[in-house]
Amino acid sequence: MTGFKTARRGWLTTWLAPLLMALLVSGCSEETTTRSPITLEGDIFGTFYQITLADPLTREQVEEIEQGVLDEMHAVDASMSTWREDSELSAFNQSPLGEWQPISDEFMEVLAISQSVNQQSHGAFDVTVGSLVNLWSFGPEARPREIPDEAVLEQRLSQVGMDALEIDTAEAQARRLRDVYVDLSGVAKGFATDEVAAYLDRQGIANYLVNLGGEVKVKGRRDGGKGLWRIGIEVPENGTPKAQHVVGLDDVSVATSGDYRHYFEADGKRYSHTIDPRNGRPITHRLASVTVVHPSNAWADAWATALSVMGEDEGMQAAIDQELPVVMLVRQGEGWESRVSPAFVTRFGQEMVDTLGLTVVTDDDTPLE
Repeated sequence: MTGFKTARRGWLTTWLAPLLMALLVSGCSEETTTRSPITLEGDIFGTFYQITLADPLTREQVEEIEQGVLDEMHAVDASMSTWREDSELSAFNQSPLGEWQPISDEFMEVLAISQSVNQQSHGAFDVTVGSLVNLWSFGPEARPREIPDEAVLEQRLSQVGMDALEIDTAEAQARRLRDVYVDLSGVAKGFATDEVAAYLDRQGIANYLVNLGGEVKVKGRRDGGKGLWRIGIEVPENGTPKAQHVVGLDDVSVATSGDYRHYFEADGKRYSHTIDPRNGRPITHRLASVTVVHPSNAWADAWATALSVMGEDEGMQAAIDQELPVVMLVRQGEGWESRVSPAFVTRFGQEMVDTLGLTVVTDDDTPLE
């Protein structure tokens, strides 16, 4: 789990045909009604956003929607950023122990999702891991990139645990029972993606793609309703992003977590930015990235983080138990193997699995025929 600002985890590449790209450029014409699709893009949360609208819209509508989208993202940033001293989260992290603090509905919803995934993942997802993220030099706490002192690590680990948080949904309040540092980076970006999508729904947009730092939510069709939105699952390696698999999607969310872009090296050893809250240390398994498909991007984001912490075996078993459609890219020597859960086959069909050359993992770890 990582700090919100720097969490440019293994991200998804949105693949558009050259004709589509040409249409995107020509969308900013002088015509009253712009030609779709229209793409809005920029930087937020220390990463990028790209929103594609495939409905016919006037320039005035596009400008209004762009401002509304920015307002939604900035609202989440103001609530859940660990990098802003004036955020709702920062105020909560500095609140007196044992004292109830009023919290926004959005903050409460994210805490509730975090609690649920924490329980279902047996502690692999834990938003109280923030002090360990900081200790390993991946959070806003300024410190050199070095291996932390063992005694300090154990002391901080002793404070971690969702039992240190109490949430009162009836009164919209929460409190810290121990001096934990809450870090919502493993779910907040997904929540922001949902918020932007919900805003577009309220505006009556029927066909869109929201890509917020690799957390993707789509609705309807691309290119005037002619085809599914096509999402590329990135090759888990540094360098220019390229797709390992391309999947067609509609009306669903996708989130990916990976450890291959953010890390530091000390004494010749590589340390991942993904911290296992159960032992306080960076993950060391062979799982390079995991992609989760879910109706909610916040839930997909949280589960992608949890499964990334668990690793290829424990994580796949959790995906099977929770009936989550997932794709795992697992390191095999100089390459990797693409594994999917049974729920992925149910969602996308055996033909796609065969076409992409994916290995289906069942409850007894044997491939489905």
